[in-house]
Amino acid sequence: MKILFLTENFPPETNAAATRVFERACYWVRDGHDVTVITQAPNFPFGKLYDGYKNSWRQIETIEGIRVVRVKTYIAANAGVARRTLDFVSYMFTAVWFGLLERRPDVIVSTSPQFFAAVGGWLIGALRRIPFVFELGDLWPASIVAVGAMKPSLAMRLVEKLELFLYRRSAVVVALTNAFKKNLIERGINGNKVAVVINGVDLPRYAPQDRDPALAHEWGLADKFVVGYVGTHGMAHGLENVLEAAAQLRHRKDLVFLFAGPGAARDGLVQEAQERNLTNVVFIPSQPKDRMPAVWSLCDVALVHLKNTPVFAEVIPSKIFEAMGMGLPVLIAAPKGEATAIIVKAEAGLVVPPEDAQALIEATEKFLDDPEFRTGAGQRSFAAAPAYSRAFQAKAMMVALNAAVTGTGESAAEQVEKVEPLS
Repeated sequence: MKILFLTENFPPETNAAATRVFERACYWVRDGHDVTVITQAPNFPFGKLYDGYKNSWRQIETIEGIRVVRVKTYIAANAGVARRTLDFVSYMFTAVWFGLLERRPDVIVSTSPQFFAAVGGWLIGALRRIPFVFELGDLWPASIVAVGAMKPSLAMRLVEKLELFLYRRSAVVVALTNAFKKNLIERGINGNKVAVVINGVDLPRYAPQDRDPALAHEWGLADKFVVGYVGTHGMAHGLENVLEAAAQLRHRKDLVFLFAGPGAARDGLVQEAQERNLTNVVFIPSQPKDRMPAVWSLCDVALVHLKNTPVFAEVIPSKIFEAMGMGLPVLIAAPKGEATAIIVKAEAGLVVPPEDAQALIEATEKFLDDPEFRTGAGQRSFAAAPAYSRAFQAKAMMVALNAAVTGTGESAAEQVEKVEPLS
């Protein structure tokens, strides 16, 4: 199958969408499929080009068999609504222009976030009469309203109408959570064409390993108990609550809260930690993708944290699956939903209410003071990881793409449900 995939983020960027699209496409290429990705020059999240790249109109490279076409965009840091929107829209236009110049694919796929990539994918599909598949990674614009980046308005209602239009015009919608599918059905979308392919982890890349000695020495973590938050530090994550917990646990000299990754909220968190003299908080800058297992190896417990907003009950942070692949117990502070249910079902850690510092403190001390519980949770976490493997996700999504190509999208959900788990 010839697949044309639109995603604004792609390696060497390391956010969830870039990782998901890349790792899954690697499996497709190994299975003999032809994959072209149209993306931008890597600059996320700081709005600065990575070394070796230019913001050219069109530059082509091959990464592990994937043909990558990078197009010119208006580059902006991951902060502020106006400039980021201009960034998104500019990508949509250049992706459509150069997508129309690509040799004819069998299917067009776009992933969200960001939303305008989906608009671009639909446009290419409509103009070339090629089936379009919308991978729903985030309920946008609901999520940006939920974090307070924008308020409900006429503009948001118009964007929501466009969102629903795209779902209806898609041959297939691939939702990353069952809650996303339920949301779409409640809003009038035919659930038979909404296939659920839950996110996952590429197990060959993530596996239990000893603490990386060089990184541990560099950041003073060799003899510490580390609760690690690894991933984007954004408005959706409510990480100020973690700093409050750290402040109240500063008497536990063996405990460190580790923050690793980029994000719009990172600078504010660093400043607050400095102002409060939180010596038990360590911030590691964003690391290359191939170093992420080493970063995870620093952690004794993986922390997943979201704001106390109902819309976040519908998301499943991908860091959960990476932590499972590494054999780490998980401490999740989030609204009750699919993400918390995964941890409860697997008995892979502890679930606490979101933005509740005292509950976070008690759970942290449980992990710290009960090594038998911590070890057992880690073992169960690792045992659950194969159910969420990237290889299975790639196989299931290929079934959804094939349904779009063969004109059987109206039964895509049923077809994907029949995919056998990998042994």
